[in-house]
Amino acid sequence: MYPLLGANVPSVPDAAPALIEARGLTKTFTTKSGAFTAVDGIDVTVARGEAFGFLGPNGAGKSSTMRMVACVAPLSSGSLQILGMDAATQGPSIRARIGVVPQQDNLDNSLSVRENLYVYGRYFGLHRSLLNERVDELLEFAQLADRASSPVEPLSGGMKRRLTIARSLINAPEILLLDEPTTGLDPQARHVLWDRLYRLKQQGVTLVLTTHYMDEAEQLCDRLVVMDGGRIVAEGSPVSLIATHSTREVAELRFAPEANGYAAEKLVDLFASERARVEVLPDRVLLYVEDGEHAVVRTHESGLAPVSTLVRRSSLEDVFLRLTGRSLVD
Repeated sequence: MYPLLGANVPSVPDAAPALIEARGLTKTFTTKSGAFTAVDGIDVTVARGEAFGFLGPNGAGKSSTMRMVACVAPLSSGSLQILGMDAATQGPSIRARIGVVPQQDNLDNSLSVRENLYVYGRYFGLHRSLLNERVDELLEFAQLADRASSPVEPLSGGMKRRLTIARSLINAPEILLLDEPTTGLDPQARHVLWDRLYRLKQQGVTLVLTTHYMDEAEQLCDRLVVMDGGRIVAEGSPVSLIATHSTREVAELRFAPEANGYAAEKLVDLFASERARVEVLPDRVLLYVEDGEHAVVRTHESGLAPVSTLVRRSSLEDVFLRLTGRSLVD
């Protein structure tokens, strides 16, 4: 449907080399109080055609990693190969073959929707006929064809985000880097954007994204790393990470705020034989078990009376809480 989008994506031979390979990747900043290490010696491998994610809270080192992969920030130490090239010495050649969607939209409000795409495409030296064809295609892809001549300023947040992604595809990149792609969008706009990204992946574009939304990581990523404090604390597919680091279900039990600690102690004793895990959050107690409904029944039978209960499946946020001792939104 969109033949130009994957125009630069070659077929994948057997045992194809990794598109991105980092070893001991480190980024250190010098501040008034001394050196600060934002990325602390991480190893990352991204295969052609996969959707790879960096999951973690703000300050985990995700954006610093992405800036190095985008070849707009130098490495402090370690090695980084992208598309078979050295990021430390071949940045311009790499940038010509990747697309970047920054965390904050940086569209030109003085230009129309179409002009934002066209002017950006001229930076890549595309011939006018090819560029016009590609702009038309990307407007359709981003569902903005009917707004082509509109100014950018009055567009909704979701439209601006789709336009930013469309602009990043103007050079038919082999790798698309997305830094927090849906931050600030409403649920409907997020789902529309997820659909656009899924279509890109189907066309062979390799996606690399950062996010602190666990549902986004589960929806989009084939594989991901969980980062905290500049380090990788776990790696795998969403399903494998949940299976390894959490239980099948979670019972969320809400008590009066002053009763959380007491309730948690009682729950630890009550479910000791089942090796259940209990986490106390400011507004609720999380009970990690295999059968959440059964756990709720036992809780009530023990004499504890939560104000409300919710049984859900484990998520990547539970994985992060288990690995770091804090929530993704902390």
